[in-house]
Amino acid sequence: MLVINENEAIIFDSPANDESSEELIKYANKLTWSIKAVIATHFHEDCVGGLETFNKYKIPCYASNQTIELLKNKESKFSKILKGFDNTLTLHAGNKKVYAAYFGEGHTKDNIIGYFPEDKAVFGGCLIKAAGANKGNLEDANVIEWPETVSKLRQKYPQAQIVIPGHGKPGGAELFDYTIKLFE
Repeated sequence: MLVINENEAIIFDSPANDESSEELIKYANKLTWSIKAVIATHFHEDCVGGLETFNKYKIPCYASNQTIELLKNKESKFSKILKGFDNTLTLHAGNKKVYAAYFGEGHTKDNIIGYFPEDKAVFGGCLIKAAGANKGNLEDANVIEWPETVSKLRQKYPQAQIVIPGHGKPGGAELFDYTIKLFE
């Protein structure tokens, strides 16, 4: 998810590689957007694979402390240390707040979500499934906790109008229900 306000941008999940991250940064620069931060939603490569490029441009990169620990265990090394947080993080894009929060285990034990109240938009990342999607990569999943975690998310943001999964097309709050049913 890319949150833009007053020409300032917050990105949830880097592209999966440095080349795609470079493209995104050049695109933002062309549109005169200042990228204020990138927030990785979990430790898998599709969320952190391009962080090194953001480091190269001196763009702050954030991840939960749990994600940082999992990356260390994978022996993932970055030229610049990721900025960590525990359960919640609040940043600003222009004069609007952007939130990142941990609700529990699901796709991974460290998956967080993003929320931009201005648009009532939730970035569920790989914790949320697109309509019609299958369960996907379960290598690091907690399929027992997954539906409960998404239920907490749905309860916290009942007004969500835009729900963005990690893969596939965005939808509305029905994606919460779809994901819950998929894992019950």
